[in-house]
Amino acid sequence: MAADDSSPDECSPDECSPILVALVDDYDVVLAGVARMLDPFRDRILIAEIDANEPVKDEVDIVLYDSFGQPESDHDEIAVLVRNPRARRVVVYTWNFHRELVENARELGACGYLSKALPAEDLVAALEAVHAGEIVVSDPPPRAVSAPGLDWPGRTEGLSDREAEVLALITQGFSNADVARLAFLSPNTVKSYVRTVYRKIGVESRTKAVLWGLDHGFRPDHRRIEHWRGGP
Repeated sequence: MAADDSSPDECSPDECSPILVALVDDYDVVLAGVARMLDPFRDRILIAEIDANEPVKDEVDIVLYDSFGQPESDHDEIAVLVRNPRARRVVVYTWNFHRELVENARELGACGYLSKALPAEDLVAALEAVHAGEIVVSDPPPRAVSAPGLDWPGRTEGLSDREAEVLALITQGFSNADVARLAFLSPNTVKSYVRTVYRKIGVESRTKAVLWGLDHGFRPDHRRIEHWRGGP
């Protein structure tokens, strides 16, 4: 994991403990999985709120932005979070380590770019480093496999994390070409994911895949969970 403390003005140290974190994404199940993974470290990391398509409400030390189901080349959400005065620092949490994505996130003001393959202990340590003023960018994982404890729509039906993410984008109305462009995947990779998804969920058309997605939690959520398990 690479760390660089050359930008103290952007990410100044703060001694407050535990670190208050807001989790942001479009899907409750994804965010709740991250929150549960971090629960054993409540003395170090405390989830202040979970925001699915809602603005951050409380003042927090770090916003952890989970990129599941998001067009990763669309940086509007990161920019909005960085501008939010209630968010002291913004960290992107993702599988995708395409160089352009990392550079753009940093240019927008994100203080961290962390891999979803990190074990919980390493994720907590990385968030603590960001909180202390470092710029932390994970080493790209050799294979994009989520850390134990994470969750996503379709997991119980047998979809892998990346298959579920492709289906989430399709359910939102994106074409295969859109998914390839927005998620920085090759067209052939997207086609391979789509074929596997169709087989696993037992459909033969895009329309039926979208309907299946809407019936199985792939519709983006719109709600805030405050005070996760008795948090602040």
